[in-house]
Amino acid sequence: MNRPRLHPGESRRDEPASPQRRRWMTAALCATAAPLALAQRPDEGEPSEFEVIKRRGSLIVAVYKDNEPYSYGPPGEMRGLDIDIARALTREMGLGLSLLPFQAAEDMHGDLRNMVTRGHYLGYGPADMLMRVPVDMHLMMADRLALIFGTYQKEQPVLLIDRRRIDRVDTPDDLKGQVLAGERGMGLTSALMGYGGGLLKEQVRLFDTSLLAAEAVVRGDAAAAYVTRAQAEYVLARQGTVPGHLVMEEFKLGNQVDRGWPVGVAIKSRNRELRLLVEESFKRLHASGEMLAIFRQNRLTLTTA
Repeated sequence: MNRPRLHPGESRRDEPASPQRRRWMTAALCATAAPLALAQRPDEGEPSEFEVIKRRGSLIVAVYKDNEPYSYGPPGEMRGLDIDIARALTREMGLGLSLLPFQAAEDMHGDLRNMVTRGHYLGYGPADMLMRVPVDMHLMMADRLALIFGTYQKEQPVLLIDRRRIDRVDTPDDLKGQVLAGERGMGLTSALMGYGGGLLKEQVRLFDTSLLAAEAVVRGDAAAAYVTRAQAEYVLARQGTVPGHLVMEEFKLGNQVDRGWPVGVAIKSRNRELRLLVEESFKRLHASGEMLAIFRQNRLTLTTA
């Protein structure tokens, strides 16, 4: 299996696991994966995808470009929550990390096709694993070649409020007459604009990202922004000392999207050995407290339920 190419002009930086840990994990993998090995081989003369990963010694992990606070920065110097989790996860797996940053497609189905099951038509991908995939039953049923699992965060919708302009929000009607902010095309924004048959639609200012929407509240250009907790926390953390008039509150409009959604990882559905290894590594990260530490070092709240 050929190693996937990155975008033109980009470079890849491998982060090798320690030789001692790699030897230990490889021995454990050979013992636990043996019963599944034959089932994973499309041809007896070809190694399974899991064998290719072990021989390579690193896991190719696809991450979204320009996706603060999760994955952002130059290809060789990417950082963010998903980068730190991928680095810790592959270390626990006894593998090195090779990042494959990519631009999101039109929808999640396109991302799974380009980064998990087939590869991009421009010639790069697929990766071994894709980060930040909604753990959604409808998506799982529609993309049977991809396996979605390993929830590591639940995105929670919040209202970032300027208390100087809005004293309290008991119902969405309390937002009437105020300038509101949201990301263009995001489900939360659509729910906000559609409330009450469009009661608040004319009040909503649209921004290219949720971070820009939240920053509008920080600047005083909007009274509230409907974003995720992680996005609001990230924007507030960049302020240093958070002004007392800026607060976050849970805010639901009664739509499914407002209840939040879990995110995990996706791999090829036939790579069962990799699934077992990823799940076990996630368990160890949680049990040791390292997952909590990763969220805290990114100044975010660990939310999984």
